[in-house]
Amino acid sequence: MGGRNFRKSILLLLALYNISSVFAIEVCSNTILPGSKGDQGEVGDEGDVGRLGKTGPPGHRGLPGENGEKGEPGRMGKMGPAGERGEKGARGIDGPSGLKGKAGTTCDCGRYRKVVGQMDINISRLKNAVKFVKNVILGIKETEEKLYLLVKEARKYRDALMNCKLRGGTLAMPKSMDTNTLLTSYVSEAGLTHVFIGLQPAEAGGGYAYADGSPLRNSSVWGLEVPSEFSSNSCVQMGSNGAWSQVECDIAKYFICEFSKK
Repeated sequence: MGGRNFRKSILLLLALYNISSVFAIEVCSNTILPGSKGDQGEVGDEGDVGRLGKTGPPGHRGLPGENGEKGEPGRMGKMGPAGERGEKGARGIDGPSGLKGKAGTTCDCGRYRKVVGQMDINISRLKNAVKFVKNVILGIKETEEKLYLLVKEARKYRDALMNCKLRGGTLAMPKSMDTNTLLTSYVSEAGLTHVFIGLQPAEAGGGYAYADGSPLRNSSVWGLEVPSEFSSNSCVQMGSNGAWSQVECDIAKYFICEFSKK
């Protein structure tokens, strides 16, 4: 029983092998094999122009060309700045003489001399009148360079200094013996004992300074003691005897203004 089945299996395998061989022969028989390489064909027609390619890198700089022809003159430019003034030239030749003028009229010099003489008389009278106004009415004293006015209005030192400035001057600053003598007689004639003058103790270095800031060189000449220390409330007054002395600035006094004739 077992041997019979074995033989059947062998026969079945043989049958299947034969069938597969038949199918394999039929497939291979239907395949088309490539032929040999043919001859080279003729050259075809020229094709259309292709699209423009990208710009290539710049080439080497070429040799300079020949100079071109001279161009036409350009338009006139704007006028430039004026130059420096030149040196004075040589004197030219004298021109011809002009025509003779008409004869002048006879001068009546006597009449003009009379007018000028009268003007001199009037000017002299005017000077005397001005001098009378200054010396008698206003009571002004003067030197060659300065005018002095005694103001009979009692003021504190600062107010007196400002009053003189408003008048166009400053407090009197006697810097010579002659000026001090003149102002002394001014005070004495007015019947006063003391007046303010433009002098105060200096803030730095000791001593005294005038209203214009200049220092007083020798205070002992004027009988004025040197201040031991600076005081903003210490001012200087002149007496009718010509001596100077310290006084408080807040005391109201008459004062003398000084004006320059210039």
